[in-house]
Amino acid sequence: MQSNHRLEEPTAQDGSEQSRDERNGNTTEPAKKSMNVETQNSDKVSMVKGLFREGIELVVVTLILLIVIRLCIGEARYIPSASMEPTLQINDRLIVEKITKNLGHPIQRGDILVFYPPPVEMGGVDLKNDPLTLLGRWTGLPFLPNDAAFIKRVVGLPGDHIRIQQGAGVLVNGQLLDESGYIKEIPNYDLNVLGDIQGRNTLGEFIHPYDKRPNDPIIVPAGHLFMMGDNRNNSEDSHVWGFLDEKRVIGRAWVLIWRRLNPPTYPPILSE
Repeated sequence: MQSNHRLEEPTAQDGSEQSRDERNGNTTEPAKKSMNVETQNSDKVSMVKGLFREGIELVVVTLILLIVIRLCIGEARYIPSASMEPTLQINDRLIVEKITKNLGHPIQRGDILVFYPPPVEMGGVDLKNDPLTLLGRWTGLPFLPNDAAFIKRVVGLPGDHIRIQQGAGVLVNGQLLDESGYIKEIPNYDLNVLGDIQGRNTLGEFIHPYDKRPNDPIIVPAGHLFMMGDNRNNSEDSHVWGFLDEKRVIGRAWVLIWRRLNPPTYPPILSE
C-alpha cells in the first residue's frame, strides 16, 4: 500500500500544480494559439511582399527588354496618312528595323525610312527630353507621350543636286529618276533652287526655310537626306521643309505586317 501511495503522489502533485496554474491563469494553450496567429500573419505579410517584389521585378525586366528591342532591333509603326500611297496605305502596320542603322549600313537611294521630322515642320518644336517623353520614345507605350514620326522615300543623298520639273519628275545630278514603279503621280510643281522649298507645315503655318539664300542650288549637305513621299502631290516632305538630318532617322521600313483589305465588289445582277 505504501509503495502504491508513493507512485501516485507525483500525479497528485502534478494535478495540484496544474490546478494552481489554471487558477493563476498560467495555461500554455492561449499562448500557443497566439503564436500560431502571429506566425500566420507573418507568413501572409511575407507572401504579399514576395508577390509585390516579383511583380516589380517582372515589370522592370519587361521594360528593359522592350527598350533593348526597340533601340537595337526594331519597332512596330502604323501609317496615319496617304503620303506614301500606293506603296503604303492608311492604317498599314509595318516593322521598322534598326539593326542595319546601328551597324552603320549606309543609307541608299530608294530606301523607305521612318524619322523624326525637322523642328520647322512641327512649328519649331523639337524632340522633348523629359523623363516621360524619353520613356515613351524608348518603349512606345501608348499611355506615354510619343513624338510624331514621318515615313518617306530617300531621293537625294549627301552631295546630290536635286531638281524637280513639273510634269516630268525628279532629276538627281541632271538625270531623271525612273520612279514609275512606285510613285502615284508625277509632281505638279517645280523645284529648282532653295527658295522654291516652301509650303505649309503640320500646323498649317507657311514656312520658307531657306529664305536667306533663295537662289542657291538644291545640293544635299553632308549628313543629310532629301526625302519625298510616293504620293508626290499630297506629301509634306523635303520639298516643303528641306533637308533631313540623318541623326533623326529611326530606321528602315522592313516588312508590312497588316493591311486592311476592302471587301470584293461584284457586278450587279442584270434583270431579264
